[in-house]
Amino acid sequence: MEFTYAKAGVDIDKEEDVVKNVLDILGRKNRIEVNGMKFVLCTDGVGSKVIVANEMKKWDTIGIDCIAMNVNDCLVLGARPLAFVDYLAMEKMDVEKAKEIAKGLKKGAEESGIEIIGGETATLPEIIRGFDLAGTCLGIIEKKFNEIKEGDIIIGLKSNGLHSNGYTLARKVFKENGYSFQDEIEEIGVIGNELLKPTRIYVKEILHLWNEIDIKGIAHITGGGLRKLKRVNQEVCFCIEEPMQPQPIFKIIQKLGKISDKEMYQTFNMGMGMAIILSREDVDTALDILNKYVEAKIVGMVKKGKGVEIPKLKIYVN
Repeated sequence: MEFTYAKAGVDIDKEEDVVKNVLDILGRKNRIEVNGMKFVLCTDGVGSKVIVANEMKKWDTIGIDCIAMNVNDCLVLGARPLAFVDYLAMEKMDVEKAKEIAKGLKKGAEESGIEIIGGETATLPEIIRGFDLAGTCLGIIEKKFNEIKEGDIIIGLKSNGLHSNGYTLARKVFKENGYSFQDEIEEIGVIGNELLKPTRIYVKEILHLWNEIDIKGIAHITGGGLRKLKRVNQEVCFCIEEPMQPQPIFKIIQKLGKISDKEMYQTFNMGMGMAIILSREDVDTALDILNKYVEAKIVGMVKKGKGVEIPKLKIYVN
């Protein structure tokens, strides 16, 4: 049987429909203005990665994921992350587990240069199994992106593995093939340890970059994979001619689940955690800056048309 994200229980198309309908009702503002200063609020959680943390009894990195998912989203809006509040819901309160989760939150905040200024806990035995972790980040807008044009260059920034997306599919693939998270696979070692690698935080490199050059757009490649590029601009085609090399974990999931290339690239980040669009003349400067922090390379360019394509793999996402 070929596995898909939808068959595993997450339908990306329906999620996009839900978001569209909610925004149609609530409005599409993503920033507020106070005394001439513009701010954004980003909110996100860790998702079903918490199930892996529970089964591995390792909770000290999951807080990094929570911070990362939010601060990286702030950057996409041209905002410097400033402050954070977290929400921890538990089936039953566990002091030691909460302390471990807090270690990750603290580490993620330090790496992002932000303060955690508050939060909330809740005991929800009839709703939560184990725990759930989410948060909200306040950012101040510092960068206005320029218009994206045909011929602009796309630079990819290396991810750290699955980050915090696609875990419903990944967990199902391993489970259906008889693996537990404590098992080892030669290419990656203990499965659970690989899945718990924390989401990479891109704050330092992006802030350095936008202080030096004019960025035209940023995409945080999370759930939905390369579909996230469409959020940057709906009226152009993002052509990924030289995709980043996916880490072995992606290839293992694809092989075990008999998953198509297209399904992989519209579910997981496939080795690219962020994509930056900029003018061709700024490429050398950008790569010099970015590669001081993280592996970065040209992955493609902006073309006439719409959607996202990977010509080498014959993938097109409209």
